Amino acid sequence: MTSSNPSKPALQFGQIVIGPPGSGKTTYCRGMQEFLSHLGRKVVIVNLDPANEGLPYPCAVDISELVTLDDVMDGLKLGPNGGLIYSMEYLEANMDWLENKLKHHHGYYFLFDCPGQVELYTHHNSVKNIFAQLSKWNFRLTAVHLVDSHYCADPAKFISVLCTSLSTMLHVELPHVNVLSKMDLIEQYGKLDPFFKKFHHLNVKLAEVIQDYSLVSFVPLNIQDKESMMQVLRTVDKANGYCFGDLEERNLQAMMSAAVGADFQFSTTLSVQEKYMEATGKTVKDEVMDL
Repeated sequence: MTSSNPSKPALQFGQIVIGPPGSGKTTYCRGMQEFLSHLGRKVVIVNLDPANEGLPYPCAVDISELVTLDDVMDGLKLGPNGGLIYSMEYLEANMDWLENKLKHHHGYYFLFDCPGQVELYTHHNSVKNIFAQLSKWNFRLTAVHLVDSHYCADPAKFISVLCTSLSTMLHVELPHVNVLSKMDLIEQYGKLDPFFKKFHHLNVKLAEVIQDYSLVSFVPLNIQDKESMMQVLRTVDKANGYCFGDLEERNLQAMMSAAVGADFQFSTTLSVQEKYMEATGKTVKDEVMDL
């Protein structure tokens, strides 16, 4: 896509891939890169995680050229959490390095593989400021927040995930898509367990806030399934505006004619929930109210 104003840089589109450790961010970046390449998009991955080693994908820009977690921990005698915070602060102070690296990839679609420390996205400002600077450089980005789907099997953990996701959405200040990753593995966790009665009233109120006001929703993802990947991509493209480019949309329609439609249907996620509560056929909120 090009800008109508010759003095203004062309729009750059992409995804900021975030989520707790083990949620599948690196696997997602690799799978999405391959998927987009098959669609005909020029795509590059930018590794912003200084703890990433032995990357399984070709990396166009790697933060390890600027700072690594091991060097920070050894040099400043910090633990992994403090080291990650320092690394992000160091990147924020050296954004000219990142800008010069990104300039070599104009016209590409970007996947930013980010660190997994939750605090970076809930109350620390460096990552938020980095994303804000990318927006000033005319990047149109969607935050793709991955959450391991096994949390669906534990109501207490799921409520925690909902609150963390909401906090991240408010703090990061980008178009946001929450994704339940590893959906192909969820069956091994069995049926949904009941809430602990000790937290009955708290759980009821939290469930009401999240469900009644539709504050947080999730797109299910099986990285091995084409239609699942297309569903996530359509949602992301709508969030950052990429799909409103005529040429890109025509390419998608031509190459993915058998794929799912553009609108994300929350019923897909609900069907997973219902499957693991088939004995009662009730929603999470209903199950809480019965305790």
